Amino acid sequence: MDGILSVLLDIFRQPSVIVALISFIGLAVQRKKFSDILQGSIRTLVGFLVLAAGSGVITEALNPFGKMFQYAFHVQGVVPNNEAIIGTVLLKYGSESALIFFFGMIVNIILSITSRFKFIYLTGHVAFYMASMLAVIFNVAGFSMWEVLLWGSIAQGLFTTISPALVQPFMKKASGKDDVALGHPAGTGVALGALIAKLTASKKRPSKSTEDIKFPAALGFLRDTTVLITLSMAVIYIVVALFAGSSYVETHLSNGQNFIVFVMLKAATFAAGVYIILAGVQIVLDEIVPAFKGISEKLVKNARPALDAPMTFGFAPNAVLIGFLASFFGGLLGMTLMAILGTTIIIPGIVAHFMAGGAAGVFGNGQGGIRGCLTASFINGLFITFLPLFLLPVLGDLGSANSTYSDADYGVFGVILGHANIVGGRTVLISVILIALILFYSVSILMNKRDSNNFEKVEEIK
Repeated sequence: MDGILSVLLDIFRQPSVIVALISFIGLAVQRKKFSDILQGSIRTLVGFLVLAAGSGVITEALNPFGKMFQYAFHVQGVVPNNEAIIGTVLLKYGSESALIFFFGMIVNIILSITSRFKFIYLTGHVAFYMASMLAVIFNVAGFSMWEVLLWGSIAQGLFTTISPALVQPFMKKASGKDDVALGHPAGTGVALGALIAKLTASKKRPSKSTEDIKFPAALGFLRDTTVLITLSMAVIYIVVALFAGSSYVETHLSNGQNFIVFVMLKAATFAAGVYIILAGVQIVLDEIVPAFKGISEKLVKNARPALDAPMTFGFAPNAVLIGFLASFFGGLLGMTLMAILGTTIIIPGIVAHFMAGGAAGVFGNGQGGIRGCLTASFINGLFITFLPLFLLPVLGDLGSANSTYSDADYGVFGVILGHANIVGGRTVLISVILIALILFYSVSILMNKRDSNNFEKVEEIK
């Protein structure tokens, strides 16, 4: 049994394999030729691996930046990093995390079938991180093993269905289409930022899109996204490196390589990572969307695949860079306020601000152009800085670690469930989950009735 579970987990923890399987099944149920099925499945697998490789390149480029930043400005505190905290969690709650993850996927499918919110969450590693956090919260609350699995799986299914649903109203303006969804734990932060961008957008003086930025003829080369990202990041890296000092960079980071050359190469590496991501995104979208329609028609009618944040970057590449910088600035402001208030300091996680801030920038741009991009990303930056602070007390012994979960959804869901336990124990915690489930279906029913009434009015007019 353990061997089978291990194999299943190895499969479902790999988003590339999940998406390739989805592509295979989708093409198969459409009765495509075997050659088409094979081609589509392999291209989907390779496309996702290309995307993942790009994310890895970006992470590798950002790691020394984070170290330089901490050294330069003498900031110590908690660093939100999912990969760091997950290793610690799995040592104590590995089995519970795995089972919540598996059964949570089943709940996600059931909720999608039985409601109007038809989103299948395909970002496996993200969902696994959420499952691990839920395992911590329910164990801290004193639940037995089967209770952890039951309530944890329901909570997991709600998260993987609600998070994409919150962002989807903003998807069409951001991407021009409505056939994919955001499957990333930045969902609540992106939705909040996009909503504020929409509410603050000026109808009299609309802000132009980030993609319509006009450069002087002499600066026409800046229209190339790769060039723009490289130069922008080079400036940022050099400034931080100068504050950190050449001796620190060359001794601890570059293995003796000149610090200016080192940071310039890291800036170019960052841009290369973005380029790789965009290439992978195009391959996956070309294959997974048509294939997914086959599954949705048979299993969950009109379902949309919820995919990782980089999947949105191709919609507005300039907004990604602007969004990252605005989100990071929000993180710096939040960190400064924490230092003034004397609380635990949450150090801005560079990767989190790039992924979540970039996505927020894309959706904010869709609602309010450049101004919307800056607004949405800045709000996201503050959101993912303060939420980890409120999350720390609900993680038990893990709350004293020097890392924690980084994205908005972890903070929102974790804070709600964790503080429900602190306030009223097991009873209140279970009540919150049941109330969330009732609200989920109530909203679904009300929205279906609204759509039905609107349809009837249109028919009457005709």
